[in-house]
Amino acid sequence: MQKTQIRDNLSLTVKALLLILPLLAVFVSLFFGRYHLSLSEVVLSILRSADVSVASRVTVLQLRLPRAIASAFVGASLAVSGAAFQSVFRNPLVNSGILGVSNGAGFGACIAIVFFGGGVYTYFFSFVFAVAAVLLSYFAGRISRVTTSITMILGGVIVGAFFSALVSIMKYVADPYSQLPSITFWFMGSFASVNYSHFYALIPMGLGMLLVFLSRWKLNVLSMGEREAASLGVDVRRAQIMIIGGATLCTAAAVCISGTIGWVGLVIPHIGRMIIGNSNQKLIPVSISLGAGFMVIMDLLSRTLTGSEIPIGILCALIGTPFFVYLLKKTKGGFTA
Repeated sequence: MQKTQIRDNLSLTVKALLLILPLLAVFVSLFFGRYHLSLSEVVLSILRSADVSVASRVTVLQLRLPRAIASAFVGASLAVSGAAFQSVFRNPLVNSGILGVSNGAGFGACIAIVFFGGGVYTYFFSFVFAVAAVLLSYFAGRISRVTTSITMILGGVIVGAFFSALVSIMKYVADPYSQLPSITFWFMGSFASVNYSHFYALIPMGLGMLLVFLSRWKLNVLSMGEREAASLGVDVRRAQIMIIGGATLCTAAAVCISGTIGWVGLVIPHIGRMIIGNSNQKLIPVSISLGAGFMVIMDLLSRTLTGSEIPIGILCALIGTPFFVYLLKKTKGGFTA
């Protein structure tokens, strides 16, 4: 009885920590950087008080806050889309870019940089081609008017390889002194140029997460297989379109403002399963929280560890992979709560 009570209390504590993790990470990120701020300076800046210097207010409100909010949304989007794809396709190795989203977005970014000089065109073209890649994956995997999970994954691999070849062509024809470095850094991922003008991308990210969140109970049924789901009264095709569409919106919008960040969508859902279990009813909100908090922390480290900013895609893999291996060994692949 006492052990059960302790376990329940621990579970409630974990849930409370997961709930406040993104907000806490965003708040902490406002203090650190090349220009350190005190608690009073941060709070007064948020309140837009005249008792704080203009430099502090600009640093908090114009530089750090929009960047922290954007990184939280990107991390949450990649994590929740990875969790959704893993359940829909019943494959633990699937990530948020399985349907060619990342390679499609990369090709769009290359077109914008090479032919239009980058800027706002980068976000537009990367989003358009990310969505186009998913649509191509769907039709590439369509056999006899039916698209199964396996054929859609194969379609995603084919389309991803195709766009990867197109990206290589764009790198080959790009100017090696101006355009090629821009393409290379875009693929490494960064939030350095994010500001409030990029918040339009939060709309499709939020909409995509909402679609997946509302369909999370269907993910439990779909994870048993399409025939089993149909026998239980679930409209498999409609559920798949809604979930995959929501996950695609998340990933496409995230990649268009941050560049390619490949580690989060694969591993964060597995960390969520270790904490909360396999039920998507709980896993989806936990993945949103973990992904948001993790990405904000990684972005904070990327701009504070060294004198120059480290690309966040590199940092996520360097720090996240050893941590996941440690967690996997410690929990033996099981649950920690």
